Amino acid sequence: MACVLEAPLRMSVLSEVTASSRHYVDRLFDLDPQKVLQGVIDMKNAVIGNNKQKANLIVLGAVPRLLYLLQQETSSTELRTECAVVLGSLAMGTENNVKSLLDCHIIPALLQGLLSPDLKFIEACLRCLRTIFISPVTPEDLLYTDATVISHLMALLSRSRYTQEYICQIFSHCCKLQHWHSCSFKSLPQPLLCANGPDHQTLLFNYGAVQNIAHLLVSTSYKVRMQALKCFSVLAFENPQVSMTLVNVSVDGELLPQIFVKMLQRDKPIEMQLTAAKCLTSMCRAGAIRTDDSCIVLKTLPCLVRMCSKERLLEERVEGAETLAYLIETDVELQRIASITDHLIIMLADYFKYPSSVSAITDIKRLDHDLKHAHELRQAAFKLYASLGANDEDIRKKIIETENMMDRIVNGLSESSIKVRLAAVRCLHSLSRSVQQLRTSFQDHAVWKPLMKVLQNAPNEILVVASSTLCNLLLEFSPSKEPILESGAIELLCSLTQSENLALRVNGIWALMNMAFQAEQKIKSDILRGLSTEQLFQLLSDSDVNVLMKTLGLLRNLLSTRPHIDHIMSTHGKQIMQAVTLILEGEHNIEVKEQTLCILANIADGTTAKELIMTNDDILQKIKYYMSHSNAKLQLAAMFCISNLIWNEEEGSQERQDKLRDMGIVDILHKLSQSSDPNLCDKAKTALQQYLA
Repeated sequence: MACVLEAPLRMSVLSEVTASSRHYVDRLFDLDPQKVLQGVIDMKNAVIGNNKQKANLIVLGAVPRLLYLLQQETSSTELRTECAVVLGSLAMGTENNVKSLLDCHIIPALLQGLLSPDLKFIEACLRCLRTIFISPVTPEDLLYTDATVISHLMALLSRSRYTQEYICQIFSHCCKLQHWHSCSFKSLPQPLLCANGPDHQTLLFNYGAVQNIAHLLVSTSYKVRMQALKCFSVLAFENPQVSMTLVNVSVDGELLPQIFVKMLQRDKPIEMQLTAAKCLTSMCRAGAIRTDDSCIVLKTLPCLVRMCSKERLLEERVEGAETLAYLIETDVELQRIASITDHLIIMLADYFKYPSSVSAITDIKRLDHDLKHAHELRQAAFKLYASLGANDEDIRKKIIETENMMDRIVNGLSESSIKVRLAAVRCLHSLSRSVQQLRTSFQDHAVWKPLMKVLQNAPNEILVVASSTLCNLLLEFSPSKEPILESGAIELLCSLTQSENLALRVNGIWALMNMAFQAEQKIKSDILRGLSTEQLFQLLSDSDVNVLMKTLGLLRNLLSTRPHIDHIMSTHGKQIMQAVTLILEGEHNIEVKEQTLCILANIADGTTAKELIMTNDDILQKIKYYMSHSNAKLQLAAMFCISNLIWNEEEGSQERQDKLRDMGIVDILHKLSQSSDPNLCDKAKTALQQYLA
């Protein structure tokens, strides 16, 4: 019985709540314009800071009426302005509020409002648009539905400091690298830009964003300066075109990089220092500023290291570490400088202890926030450690010797946050480039176990880095190779070679290639069985040259040491010879052909396997052709095949020598023995000696 009563009870509570808000909505329909205006003003006062009231008014249909009044030309400017203010206030509530506003087509209505001559109304519309666009539920593309909108916003930048602040904020939130996002709001107008059209950065750049916003960096208003700076930080990110332009722009006789450097000074607000550092970082990564420029080495890098200190707020430490990781990611010298600046490697260890039981945070709200976001610190630390250890052996050693580092990485691999898992794998991958660490720390902590677990079930972005790490753990000197093999890695890697993701195919075949190097015959047979002939052919006809080269590398490693060569060719000889023929006849580069001829040279080194070459006239003619090729590498590789076929001490060598002489091979050898290339000359003379012996 209780269940039957429950629904009506809930209904009555809801109707009671909404009834108290009903009169606000009813007043919007009054015939007297003054009463409507007063009603909107009262509504504005009622919703400020009251999320429950906001939700009630949305449920009662206030939004369509407010939008109607806002768009009516008969409405007074004051009424239209107050409507925009209330709508902006509603947008400041929950994400659901924003969704409701979007469903009512609020953006086109507000954009239309920007055509008004009244500045106060324009500012109210922009403030509301700003609030909507900074919400994560708003698709950025809604700003780009009409090409005239951007140019009109650029024109409005000169109207007031408020238009400057709001427009810069809108631009920085609607500027994404990839402009096409799937959008769940089916009722919204679709952008005019097509999926392969220019991205947001290019659009804003083409409409003069740099020229129109640059002078705002010296505005008297801090908020305007800050929003302009943020705008440049997203415009320049991974964008060489914007970055190269920014370097040469000057405001009041001062170049933008110099203005950014001034904003890095310690007496400036942290938010400004960080954002200026991001601008300079993007410009440096895009090649617009050299990595050894003093503004990077002496200003940007030290500023970002300062942001990692435990005196800074959590979000500042996260942003500082992530920006620094990006700045130094590809530059060895910057990695070395960062590693010895302010004990950074030790400082980052604190990221894993936060907030500690003796935390200095007395603000309960701040503590609650930080506990919820502590994983972001771990993610940032892993990212920065990965960049620091990307190249230098000494830095990797320092990182690994930092307290409990390997345990932290192992724990990171199984965290619930996908971003932390990805960053931990990246860190592990960076450290796995060290021969020393593969032999010691990686073995001591059995890192391969959690890594194999990650590989069992993870999204592609994690799989790509995890499989790259596995490639390193499978190198012949790595003690982890044996246990990884025993844990079913072959099957896992063979399945990766079938992935639609190119990076996963490359890593799968690369890891198998490493696994096959100097391996036992059983492992080699297991690899061939796991791959299947069909898959091998698929990989050899892959459109990507990396996949092809790694597959040839795998074949070359499989076909090494005589007993193995003979065994594999006795079971898979026909298919392998077919594959070799296919590649030598195809349109491939020199490296691919050279690798293929090296595989033939390995086959020719077999005891019984060499007969598969000797009985295949087509292949013999191809070897002869490549002996006279214009490329010395291919000539040399073809000569290796011949040398292995005619070697005197082996059974049947006389018959093979005779057959090859009849084909004209000896004549080519005589010619090559006169070659100006010392390698070719020596190899030809050695081969001719086999005939004389």
